[in-house]
Amino acid sequence: MTYSRKNPSARYIELVTQYTDIHRDGLPDQQLAGDDVYFGASLLQHLPKVKLLAREVGAKSLLDYGSGKGRYYTAKDIKMPDGTTIPSIKEYLGLDDVHCYDPAVPEHREPPQGTFDIVVSTDALEHCPESDIPWIMDEIFSYARCAVFANVASYPAKKTLPNGENAHATQRMSDWWDELLKGVSAKYPEVRYQFEIVQFEKSLATLFRRRRRVRTVSG
Repeated sequence: MTYSRKNPSARYIELVTQYTDIHRDGLPDQQLAGDDVYFGASLLQHLPKVKLLAREVGAKSLLDYGSGKGRYYTAKDIKMPDGTTIPSIKEYLGLDDVHCYDPAVPEHREPPQGTFDIVVSTDALEHCPESDIPWIMDEIFSYARCAVFANVASYPAKKTLPNGENAHATQRMSDWWDELLKGVSAKYPEVRYQFEIVQFEKSLATLFRRRRRVRTVSG
């Protein structure tokens, strides 16, 4: 069966419900309060790469798809993983407008309107059911005027959901994502993309990057 935004799978709806509960109640069995879970910290390590891509396309607007709470977008004087401090994400990336979308966060759950110069999705796609990832990927590309940056883990998460399942609902290696990207990106030839699949924690990422219509693969 083919699923879509208007007709998501029952599994998708179930997971959104679980994550909505997590954002509100936290994960008590894992000693995590609601305010301390999925607040967007994973974005920081990717910001230097997002900055390069944003500069290449002259991005002034950004959509974070699967942003969690997106707390860092309103933060000031942010300490980066390398120890440096940036005044704000908007200033660091040279943006005028930032929008967050996450179906499990009340203030970010409404689907975005319009398009954005660059769309980012970090530590999000692997939390979605495999059956729905094709339409989710298509939606991500449809929101992008110029570029997409995404990062996906292909290994089990440290966190588990309230029902005991691993938080990474989809754990697929790079060849599976590559085939999916070929189909989706072909519909949006004007959109550049940088897509990273981390095969094992602390390993180098397998990088898929396309500039204009030239696609290169490097390790």
